[in-house]
Amino acid sequence: MKYLMIFSLGISALLMGCSSTLKDYEGTSPAFKLEDFFTGNLFAYGIVQDRSGKVTRRFTADLVGTWDGNEGVLEEDFYYADGEQDRRVWYITKVGENQYTGRAEDAVVDAIGQTSGYAFNWKYVLAIEVNERTWNIKLNDWLYLVDENRLINRADMTKWGFKVGEVTLVIEKEE
Repeated sequence: MKYLMIFSLGISALLMGCSSTLKDYEGTSPAFKLEDFFTGNLFAYGIVQDRSGKVTRRFTADLVGTWDGNEGVLEEDFYYADGEQDRRVWYITKVGENQYTGRAEDAVVDAIGQTSGYAFNWKYVLAIEVNERTWNIKLNDWLYLVDENRLINRADMTKWGFKVGEVTLVIEKEE
């Protein structure tokens, strides 16, 4: 029993040690400000993977961002390799220094996000159709600003606390 407890504590410490937090990015640059990056026309491309890592979808997306003070709108038009198209419009509010909330038609609850240095962590739940059923999937997005014109976005998708997939994409500002 004693060894099982030590083993469990060791695994827990290992898992916690592998988890990234916003504090890890304090003081890094360039500083990520949503209202600066997500303004104008942007282009994205990426993949969706299932829980085993197999790529299940490939896509491109056209994005248009506008801001008026602390209020922003991000229009996303997705084009999947299988011919499907999808649209999501985020209504984003800057609620504090480096803190944002967002809502979209398919978001089950408002998204919450925060920046630190060149990183942005955005958490939300989407209603996603899977095999003609709608599932509430929790997304934990990490966006990393590469430079003022490019970022890399990785999102873990979970259901009932279990990883069900991952999305990886690159977003670039258009000239």
